[in-house]
Amino acid sequence: MSLENRLAGALFFTVGLFTICTFGFHLFTGKVCYVFQKGGTDPRHLPLIWLGNLAGTGAVAAAVWLTRLAPLAEKATGLCRVKLEDSLPSVFLLAVLCNVFIYIAVEGFRSNPHEIGKYLSLFFGVMGFVLCGFEHCVANMFYISTAGLWSGRAAGYLLVMTLGNSAGGVLIPLAQAFLRRPDRSE
Repeated sequence: MSLENRLAGALFFTVGLFTICTFGFHLFTGKVCYVFQKGGTDPRHLPLIWLGNLAGTGAVAAAVWLTRLAPLAEKATGLCRVKLEDSLPSVFLLAVLCNVFIYIAVEGFRSNPHEIGKYLSLFFGVMGFVLCGFEHCVANMFYISTAGLWSGRAAGYLLVMTLGNSAGGVLIPLAQAFLRRPDRSE
């Protein structure tokens, strides 16, 4: 996170996911979770959602550069350097784990009948992945843009994170579908 306190950063990320879920915006890491569900996300829309997230994070990063918050670029640079020095298998696994938490957060918000349960799902899902240091491709789009560290390597790492987030996002829904199959004896 760009904040010194990871807990505070996780709280701000929770506000972002709350806004996205409440207003029905399209976040790649949330939408990919429902790609295999009937009436879920149309897989043909995912590249457009991903590109929209990239454009949005780039625009916010550019806006940050025009404010007194521009020194965040130094923190983002340090964070990105750590991520880009990690191994690809590590980045992939951290991204898978991230989106397991994202699915828990988004599905909890979608399906919990209690208002407080909806918000706690978002809170605990985001807190879990942020505090564990897992990889979120859209957050990293912002960090890479803010740091001005776009390169072939950064794009490759972002692609690996995206694939990991995709795999993690469908992990629980596919496991649930498998376990609910009528041909499985209990």
